[in-house]
Amino acid sequence: MMSSINHEHAAVATPSFERDARASVADHSKIAPGEIAIGVIIGRASEYFDYFVYGIASVLVFPEIFFPFESRLDGTLLSFLIFSFAFIARPIGTVAFMAIQRRWGRGAKLTGSLFLLGISTVGIAFLPGYASLGFTSIVFLSVLRFLQGIALGGSWDGLPSLLALNAPKSRRGWYAMIPQLGAPIGFIVASGLFLFLHSSLWPVDFMDWGWRYPFYVAFAINVVALFARLRLVVTDEYDHLLNENKLEPSPVGELVQAQGSNLLIGAFAALASYALFHLVTVFPLSWITLYATQPVNDVLIIQMIGAAIAMLGIIASGVIADRIGRRSTLGTLAVLIAIFSLFAPMLLDGEPFRQDVFILVGFALLGLSYGQAAGAVSSNFEPQYRYTGAALTSDLAWLIGAAFAPLVALGLSAHFGLAYVSIYLFSGAICTLVALRVNRALELRD
Repeated sequence: MMSSINHEHAAVATPSFERDARASVADHSKIAPGEIAIGVIIGRASEYFDYFVYGIASVLVFPEIFFPFESRLDGTLLSFLIFSFAFIARPIGTVAFMAIQRRWGRGAKLTGSLFLLGISTVGIAFLPGYASLGFTSIVFLSVLRFLQGIALGGSWDGLPSLLALNAPKSRRGWYAMIPQLGAPIGFIVASGLFLFLHSSLWPVDFMDWGWRYPFYVAFAINVVALFARLRLVVTDEYDHLLNENKLEPSPVGELVQAQGSNLLIGAFAALASYALFHLVTVFPLSWITLYATQPVNDVLIIQMIGAAIAMLGIIASGVIADRIGRRSTLGTLAVLIAIFSLFAPMLLDGEPFRQDVFILVGFALLGLSYGQAAGAVSSNFEPQYRYTGAALTSDLAWLIGAAFAPLVALGLSAHFGLAYVSIYLFSGAICTLVALRVNRALELRD
């Protein structure tokens, strides 16, 4: 009797769009691992496209459109300050949308978060600049960026965790790298679109309307990604797999009280990779643009080549991790990133060839490390906390390692020298090594 009542309640609580989606896939409810992998890559690529569209615009557009009253350097620093708002908001979005999932289901959560992401992104495309609205335009930009972060926090669907938990023990590194492929794919598409517009339009047209087009495209991509992911998350088979693996939201307060230390260990274990993330994508573009050492279009082309190298590095990381272990891979790459950091000032402060070497080598190291950065220590979480723990660990890693990287690196380097890029990267590598060592000590103690 009770199960019948619960079933009726679930039918009422499930939104109509989710019921329609379930009906549309009723004959295809058996989900193959390949389908999960495709859903993960599509979802991540769409999120990273939004992410890099904003990052590139923070360098090429926003200083002039929203901060014309400041110098180019200070305008870029202010753009990077607002850039960080999304990372501050991500944990808030994760907590809020976990509550939505508990109340209305995964389909409602994913639909709400991706529509919020699309609307806040396309809202930036329609936003008038400082010349029209004054300081109000900066407030609107800040609010929309914060909402992007809320949405990104809510977009966690558990697919990466599901892949990892169902991977053969000897192939965990390979399955772990699959979601990470979304980052270079999103970067290549975003950079390619900006490159096309920047090279095809007159500067005045690009600054007037051309830069807005990628934000329109982001909304369309999010709609496509939404249906691709709903195709998986609303099926009965997916529900069964998640429930079987206990991948359900848990109360955040209970998680922090029971296993809060694992959140910090997981965030710091990936710090070298996340610190490097923005120092080879957003930061070089800002540095080279500010000091006009080579054309913007040339930098975008080199970075797209670097992102392709990163894709190969991510794939290679799966093979390497399955041979030597995911944590050993992260530790080895942290050492290599620390060594790379020592050469950063010499490369960035040189002629275009040396700057290109910095970008390409940095992307190669990023691919190898980022391929195994997500969830390397998620097995520390007890099963009932793994779903929420994996999401919050990622949020904290982005917040601690990447949120302020462009702001800090550019601000300190412009005023005190590029040695601070070395210090930033080196400190991230040390944090990763310490976190991995602490994690190992705790395992041995248990």
